[in-house]
Parts: sequence; structure tokens; C-alpha cells
Amino acid sequence: MEFDDRFMQAQRTKFDCLLFDLDDTLYPYCSGIATACRINIEDYMVEKLGIDRSIIPELGNLLYKNYGTTMAGLRAIGYDFDYDEYHSFVHGRLPYENIKPDPVLRSLLLNLPYRKIIFTNADKIHAAKALSRLGLEDIFEGIICFETLNPIHKNTVSDDEDDIEFVGLSSTTTTTSSSQIFDIIGHFATPSNCIGNLLTTLYQKYSHAIILTHIQRISSQLQKK
Repeated sequence: MEFDDRFMQAQRTKFDCLLFDLDDTLYPYCSGIATACRINIEDYMVEKLGIDRSIIPELGNLLYKNYGTTMAGLRAIGYDFDYDEYHSFVHGRLPYENIKPDPVLRSLLLNLPYRKIIFTNADKIHAAKALSRLGLEDIFEGIICFETLNPIHKNTVSDDEDDIEFVGLSSTTTTTSSSQIFDIIGHFATPSNCIGNLLTTLYQKYSHAIILTHIQRISSQLQKK
């Protein structure tokens, strides 16, 4: 009996849920979605935020490396814009027709005896469109996306330093003064500067309402140094 109990315990799975990354994982990179998304982000930065196109490759790289997504980085260094408009501009024009149904993948997923959750940094509309094109819209129990990770996301940041939530919502893009934007390119151009004093500099310059949502990501990078 004791042997049987040990055997059953060894056979019992250590997890009951699988988390799947959606973008460039369930659908292939060759679909062109990632490339189109990058181009749309760059166009948004130029057309909506007034950023000089010549600095976008370097700026985008720094934001992505230090904040995980370009959008999070833009907000962290001081740009103010509507999230829904951003997602509509960046993801609403993607070539979803390039994503083809994948019956083999569908069969494999259906045969996995676990709960399945999908993850994307994008919004739920993007996730729904991509899953529908793949023929996987009924496979996953739930979606972890921008809305679920930011349930109180709003358009503008409070001026109250004691308020850690984004407050206010507008359907229009807000123009941000250049004096309010942190020069992250200039910061890293100085050899003595690193991710550690980037955090300190941002705290000194901006309301911590902007920064708190990014501390965990920056801290994890500090631990790797």
C-alpha cells in the first residue's frame, strides 16, 4: 500500500495549467505580424507623439530593454497618450490575414489534459483576432492581456504623488511638452549611468505614479547585473 501511494504521488502532475505565449509562438514569425507591429509602433511615435524618426531605433531599443514593452517605456519617461488609441493604431492595422488555421496545433492542444491560458502583451482584441485566425478561439480557458494586467488602466497620470493609479480617461491623444520627457538616450550615453541610477533619476523627475508599475521589471534586471 505504501509503495502504491508513492507511485501514485510520483505519477501525479505537479501542475494543472499551461500558459501559452501567443505572439510569434502559436503563430509563426514569418507571418509578418511582428514586423508590421514594429512599423506601426514607430509610425505612432512619429505621428502621434511627435518623436523624431531618426532617434526611434535607438529609443525603441532602450525602452524595450528597460521596460519590457515600448508602450510601458513611453509612459514611464513621460509621454501621455490614450491606451485604446495606441492599441488601435498599433494592432488594428496588422495583417491578420497572414495567420493561417493550424489544425495540427489545434489537435495537439486539445490532447493536452490541462487548463490552457493564453498570454499576450497586446490587448484582448488582438488576442481574439489572432486566435480566431488560427482556429483556436475555443481552446483556451482565459486570456492574460493588457486589460487583465492593467485592470485600472486610464489615459492620464495623476498629479497627486500619493495616487499610484492612472486616473482620468480621454478619447483624444494628449500632447506632452518636451520638457516633461526624460531623455533616456542621453542618460545611457553617459558611461557612468546604468539601469540602477535610471530608476533614481526617474523618481526625482516624475511622480512615482508613473514609476511604480515598472519597478518590479527594473528590479529583476538589477538582480541580473
